[in-house]
Amino acid sequence: MDKQTLATEFSQHYAHTPALIAHAPGRVNLIGEHTDYNDGFVFPAAINFGTWVAASKRDDNAMVITAMDYGNQVNSFSLDAIEYDESQGWANYVRGVVKVLQDALPGLGGANLLVTGNVPQGAGLSSSASFEIAVLKALSALYGLPLDGVQAALLGQKAENTFVGCSCGIMDQLISAMGKEGNAMLLDCESLAIEHSPLPATHQIVIINSNVKRGLVDSEYNLRREQCEQGAAILNVASLRQATQAMLEEAKPSMPEVVYKRVKHIVTENARTLAASAALKTGDIETVSKAMAQSHISMRDDFEITVPPIDFLVEIINDLIGASGGVRMTGGGFGGCVVALVPTDSVAAVKQCVADKYYPATGYQADVYVCTATQGAFA
Repeated sequence: MDKQTLATEFSQHYAHTPALIAHAPGRVNLIGEHTDYNDGFVFPAAINFGTWVAASKRDDNAMVITAMDYGNQVNSFSLDAIEYDESQGWANYVRGVVKVLQDALPGLGGANLLVTGNVPQGAGLSSSASFEIAVLKALSALYGLPLDGVQAALLGQKAENTFVGCSCGIMDQLISAMGKEGNAMLLDCESLAIEHSPLPATHQIVIINSNVKRGLVDSEYNLRREQCEQGAAILNVASLRQATQAMLEEAKPSMPEVVYKRVKHIVTENARTLAASAALKTGDIETVSKAMAQSHISMRDDFEITVPPIDFLVEIINDLIGASGGVRMTGGGFGGCVVALVPTDSVAAVKQCVADKYYPATGYQADVYVCTATQGAFA
């Protein structure tokens, strides 16, 4: 969606031109899965798929939102009475972020919004965080509110946790707000310290959507979070960030087996994420490859969030690229996407491999996206 097309669409819906257009990217996480809400480490990149929001002020207290991707559905509400809307699920992301923004910063007024995006929904590429950050960026710019990237991420997370009802960590919103072109971002989810690392010019980020649909609120995502919290309580630590492998093994006899497996994934995944991000800086792709492979095995066997079509994709791509790149499931799990760091001269072969082998084995058609790492939200 280019800005001119969006501005024209806005004018057709609202009979005037938008005051501004905001954009926030989706993301793919190269490694570090389910570690974010455990105060651990993640290593995402913002990608060139995202959400666009055209906006103008209103002279009343109303928010009017038109969703192009839902047949131009319109949802409206008053800033004086923001309530959950059972009838249109997408609208609750807007309602939630407006509520938390209003509570955090004075000066918000009514607005007309037109929203559209091209992040594949339900694929684990964070269409919801992209949506939240784009709306926050548009409204804060529209009313001159002093909202920086970290605060926007925290507000987006709060809206999703408390209003929409999905217990997400901070990663998705923060990379959408703070991504850097050509880089992945090591994020310490405890301190919110970020460190950008250039991605190798010799490789491409390839995302393969399994088209096994998933929904975070309706999946076992919240259950995994509860199991991690149970493990932290047994280990007597504030979060699993403080847990070590030695502590875990010592506590194993007094810990339910399923909780032990969940904690083991988090502890080992933090170590893998740090190792992979450090290796990428020195061009050590073999170490990155090994870390991504071990990450997938851990998600499959210890965190138990993969599904057979995802495992099959990882297997056939790994057989093709070996130690010259890396591949693993990415996102919350139970479907969604595989991410691969693929040598540029092997991208065509990976696409052909998926086209030839995936559907006959699984009955699903995959979508393949060759992505670039892009900048964070702007208006």
